[in-house]
Parts: sequence; structure tokens; C-alpha cells
Amino acid sequence: MLELGVLSLSDTQIRLGTGQRVGHGERLDEIVGHATLAERVGLDLFALGEHHTLDFAVSSPAVVLAAVAARTSRIRLTSAVTVLPILDPVRLYQDFATLDLLSHGRAEIIAGRSAYAEPFEMFGEHLADADALFDEKLRLLLTLREQERVTWRGRFRPPLADAPITPRAEPGSLPVWVGVGGSPTSAERAGRLGLPMVLGYIGGPLSHARRAVDIYRAAGEQAGHPERLKVGISTHFYAAASEQDARDVHPYYYEYLRPKTPGGRGFVVSAEAFADGMRRGNAIMIGTPAQLIEKILDAHQTLGLDRFYGQIDWGGLPREQVADSIHRFAEAVAPVVRAHTDSQPNAVH
Repeated sequence: MLELGVLSLSDTQIRLGTGQRVGHGERLDEIVGHATLAERVGLDLFALGEHHTLDFAVSSPAVVLAAVAARTSRIRLTSAVTVLPILDPVRLYQDFATLDLLSHGRAEIIAGRSAYAEPFEMFGEHLADADALFDEKLRLLLTLREQERVTWRGRFRPPLADAPITPRAEPGSLPVWVGVGGSPTSAERAGRLGLPMVLGYIGGPLSHARRAVDIYRAAGEQAGHPERLKVGISTHFYAAASEQDARDVHPYYYEYLRPKTPGGRGFVVSAEAFADGMRRGNAIMIGTPAQLIEKILDAHQTLGLDRFYGQIDWGGLPREQVADSIHRFAEAVAPVVRAHTDSQPNAVH
């Protein structure tokens, strides 16, 4: 079965028309509201990003997801992504094990490296060590998940000597996925370790995403655990009331991605590039329910998807508009997608 969910990165953009930036408290209220709505309308997953700059409201997904857990009973709750290279895996495991217990087995971690330099500077790690940090800490996190007492020694963290790791997540729970931005090395590692992978698919044609998935599956099969492999994608999303409604959100998309300082991070998306990205075969999942059904089913057929995450609340989209999009996703898109994918295998063709 293809699981369907929504994702927030908690960006705090300037509101179009007012010129004011949304406050972090208001943004957190919006995010919790989106998550509870996603459960109410029958979606499977809610994912929340982690960032460490003033442009985002969430630096600790586990804390905010605990607030969501208290208001929900069914929807799965996951980070997207946990910036593993800068974190202590012991503290990370404890936080998400606590979330898992509070939510009665609904917590998950998507671990990634981060595309931002600021967290490394803030927490005293070197960006040049990002891959080595991620590899070592991922392996330790997996050990912590499996063992109640851990003896361990590595390069980047003080050793552990028969350390009791508590609290413990519910038995058999707390899945760990690997978030991949398209790097062949990251895809290969996820496959080799037999971990499920979420691919950030935010640009280009499906054939580009297919290359990363092929590397992942080949590595997993060579390592001897093809049955453990799962693939998800996350992509920019808006379920529009009409084709004109879809075109009308371009100013928010432009605002979300444009560089905020001269020479800063980001890129300019023209109206023409936006329209091209929305076409069938390209990454942007913005359109009418019929168009989104077509694109999600194409991705399922090409990539062999197990999960789909739509990033719903980017660029300062008004809360009511995001809520309408969630409703259309759950009520017009999801039933058709589920009907088609429930009867089909997830194998890539």
C-alpha cells in the first residue's frame, strides 16, 4: 500500500500583501493545526523538518511532534529530516523513544545530512566531516535502537561503556529512514544498510529520481536484504481548486525559493519555469486533483514508491489555503491513488 502524507519545513516567510514575517509561535500553531487536520481527513503521515536559522520555526521536531501526538491517535509522526551529523545519537534516540511512547508507537526518524552550513558552525562540527559524521552517528543510532545497554567507541563522540539507554521505544517500533537529496553515495549507503529511503524530489524529471532509486536498490540487493528496501519521495505540493488556482500560487513559490540576501542561498523560479515544473513528468506536485493523481501514479510506477510526502505550507501560503489543499489531497486525490496502488506491486518497471 502506498502511504500518503504531508510535510512541513516550518519556513517563516514574509506574508505577501503585508510585508510582515510570521512569528515562530504563530507558525507552530499553524503546523500543529495542519497535522491534526491531516489525521482528521485520513492521511497516513505527518513529517516535520529541523533547521537552525531564524528563517524556520522548528529546531526540535520531537518537541513539536509530541504536541501533535497529544492531539492525534493514528497518524504516523516523523522528522524530515533529523540533522544527524550535529546531534548526539544518544539524546536523539531518547527524545524519539519518548515521542514513540507518548504516541503509542507512531514515531519515526528520517535521518539526513542537511544542506545548510549553519548547524555545523553552531554545534562545533566541521562541514568537511559531514559524511563521516553522518555515517558514524547513523550506525550508533541503529545500535541504540537495538540494544538496551551499549558499549561503543568512535571518532566523534565520547565512548559508551555498558551504558543503559532509556527510555526504550515500544518493541519493534521507531523506524529509521535515510533522507537523500540525490547523492549517489547517500543512496548507496541507505541500500547497503537495508534502511528505507526518502528522496527529496524537488526538481527535474522523474528519470533523475530513478537513477538514485536504482543505485539504492542495487546496493540493497547486493548486500542481501532486498526485502527490507522501501522508497519514499517528498516534493513541493499544492492541491489546487483549478488550473488558475495552481498558477496563482507562483508568487508564494517564488518567495519561498528566492535568495533572501545578495549571493545567498536559493534560486529564482520564473512563472515559465514554475509552469514547466508542474507539467507531467516533472517534479513540482502543484495542480488540480486530476493532475496530481496522474503525477503521483507516474512516480509510483517509475520509482516503486512505498510513501509519498507532499510539502504543503511553503512560502507563506495562508493557513486557510493550506487547509483547503490538505482537504483536496485527502478527499479527491488519495482515494483514487490508493485504489490504483493497492492492487499493484511496488516493484520498479
